[in-house]
Amino acid sequence: MGLREAELVDTADRAIGARVRARRRSLALSQSDLADHLGVSFQQVQKYERGANRISGSSLVAAARALQTTVSWLVGEEAGGESPSDEAFSALMTPGAMELLEAYRAIPRARTRQALLALAREMGRDEADS
Repeated sequence: MGLREAELVDTADRAIGARVRARRRSLALSQSDLADHLGVSFQQVQKYERGANRISGSSLVAAARALQTTVSWLVGEEAGGESPSDEAFSALMTPGAMELLEAYRAIPRARTRQALLALAREMGRDEADS
């Protein structure tokens, strides 16, 4: 496998892992709960969610069942184009991104959310300029 192919596989594994994580969290399942459904350790689930380990076909089917979704959704091929892009799920793999999104969503005032967004953008620009 060439370098380009390896990069695509890694991106796909990370996107699948991010979908598994997002769906697991939306169902309020712990990594241990999912691990029990899959017959693996919670550390293995952590590796799947980070994209560090590739999830096998049979485990993907079991994960879809445990997460009450489809294999198609987990791999980003759900019909209708309603699945978020691989790029969005890859962004959610950034440490703290999911927690930040959850905190952002919990802010009741639109003006406060906009202020937080402006602050985050400014901080990103400051880091890029450094």
